[in-house]
Amino acid sequence: MEIQKGFQAKLNTMSGLLCPPFPADWKPNMIANLAFMIDREAERVLLIHKKTGLGAGKINGPGGKLEPNETALESAVRELQEELLITPTDLEEMGVLHFQFVQGLALHCTVFRGYHFEGDPTETLEAKPQWFAFNEIPFDRMWADDIFWLPGMLANRKFDAWFHFDDEHMTGQRIEWRS
Repeated sequence: MEIQKGFQAKLNTMSGLLCPPFPADWKPNMIANLAFMIDREAERVLLIHKKTGLGAGKINGPGGKLEPNETALESAVRELQEELLITPTDLEEMGVLHFQFVQGLALHCTVFRGYHFEGDPTETLEAKPQWFAFNEIPFDRMWADDIFWLPGMLANRKFDAWFHFDDEHMTGQRIEWRS
C-alpha cells in the first residue's frame, strides 16, 4: 500500500524516534480496542470523526475501553454497535498497541480488522463515520502513531507496537511485525 507522498517525509523523520523497550513490569492502567472495517473491493477503510473521550476531534478507528469481564473481541463488537450502529461478523485480531503517556496513562489496545458487518454505518453522539480510500487516509488529522502501523495492518501484516507520548506529541516508537 502506498502512503501519501506528503507523509513519507514525516514518516522518515519520525522513524528515528525509536523508543526503548517498556520495562518488564509495565502494566496498563487502561485496556481498550480499535476495530477497522475494510471494503477490500474499493480499497477503503471505515474511520470515525471522534466526538468524545480520548482523542476527541481526531480521525480514528472505532473502539474504546473494555468493560468488566469483557474480552477485547466482545468489546470491539460492542463499540462498533454503540459508535456506528453496525455489528461486525468477522473481526480478526491484527495487533497490539502499547502506549505510555508522560501524564501517566498506560494504554494497552488490541487492534481488530473485519470485512463484513450488518447495518449501515450511522452517526451517533460518539462518532461520525466516514470511508477513506487507502491512499487518502488523513494521517495529519490522526494520532501520530497511526502512520507507522495502519498501512501495514491494511496490507494484512500483524504487529506489536510501543509508543511514548507527551500529551499528543509522540516522542518514541517501536514496531515489531509478526511473521
